Amino acid sequence: MGFLLRVVINAFAIWVVTLIPALQVFVVPFPPGDTLQTVLTLLIVAAIFALVNTIIGTVIKVLAFPLYILTLGLIGLLINAFLLWLTAWLTHWWNWGLRVEDFWWGVVAAVIITLINWVFGIILRPRKD
Repeated sequence: MGFLLRVVINAFAIWVVTLIPALQVFVVPFPPGDTLQTVLTLLIVAAIFALVNTIIGTVIKVLAFPLYILTLGLIGLLINAFLLWLTAWLTHWWNWGLRVEDFWWGVVAAVIITLINWVFGIILRPRKD
């Protein structure tokens, strides 16, 4: 259940980022591009992003631990942007998926996605009595 909730939150966060045209982050839906195809595309891209974050992101974060210490965690912004860009690269082979036009705007988009995930993580965290 946790993975599905994470995918839905990621899909919402990616959708919010695509609403900001200055970031140059787009989602190209399945043909014919109706609302259902857009939602399905967002969910699939979010699932790929969650898998990339879980598998590759964990390895990179463990290997970059000394850089986290040296930069007081700011390297995490670049790592998250790289993972978003990697997700876009993985989905560019099809005629649908995530498009990140500029890496540095991708950094801003990754920060927004991280903030949205953080807020929803606080709201939806199980309460300990």
